[in-house]
Amino acid sequence: MTRDADNLLRLDGLSLRHGAHQVLDQVSFTIGRGECVGLIGPNGAGKTTLMRAALGLERHLGHSSLAALAPAARARAAAFLPQARQIVWPVSVESLVALGRVPYLPRGARLQASDHAAIEAAIDRLALGPYRTRDATALSGGEQARVLIARALAQQAPLLIADEPIAGLDPAHQIAAMQLFAALARENHAVLLSLHDLGLAARYCTRLIMLHQGRVVADGPPDAVLTPALMAQVFGVSVWRMDTEQGPLLVPMDVLRDAG
Repeated sequence: MTRDADNLLRLDGLSLRHGAHQVLDQVSFTIGRGECVGLIGPNGAGKTTLMRAALGLERHLGHSSLAALAPAARARAAAFLPQARQIVWPVSVESLVALGRVPYLPRGARLQASDHAAIEAAIDRLALGPYRTRDATALSGGEQARVLIARALAQQAPLLIADEPIAGLDPAHQIAAMQLFAALARENHAVLLSLHDLGLAARYCTRLIMLHQGRVVADGPPDAVLTPALMAQVFGVSVWRMDTEQGPLLVPMDVLRDAG
């Protein structure tokens, strides 16, 4: 449990309906500094909607500490990397990463030394130096994803919320991205990620929140959440697990016909 002063996100009874469909049902949790939290669940569980509602981008019932903030303060409190990440405007990689500094700039102001330092740090951390002057729209999908992660890092918000941030990355860059998110948590930030790769979630997240049909069905360390019973109940699969020197290895093995 974190102290209130350390909480970067608090949700209390967050609920949301789309017509007759209950998308989120009384979701409550807090995220504090030092946590790398994986939000997991099958397709349609409500992961993307939860992130958007927490950020005030979807109308909802209940309370979100981020949604309660004014837009400018919210942008300084949390950086958001949405699931749809195609870059459609022809700007350089450096210019796109620089957009992460907008929450700190008065209207019409130029980038200051601190802004340039944040941009450089983000570019270096994602190894984007060779792409700096390239048109972002000319990059591959995986390269564009890395650029947008860099933009979020340049924002230097204490909380990063990312919706499927490793989708479309090759294995090496998936691992590098997860190592980066885990490092941010160790540096006293907090990260909330929606993930489908449960093996990487088990290795790099300090905590997992499992959603099923809009409700939190498990919340705790990976070992306590990724149990055979919960994997069968929520995902409808059996799993094989082995502990290695690099962390746990978790592999979905088969679809269970009688899964709930």
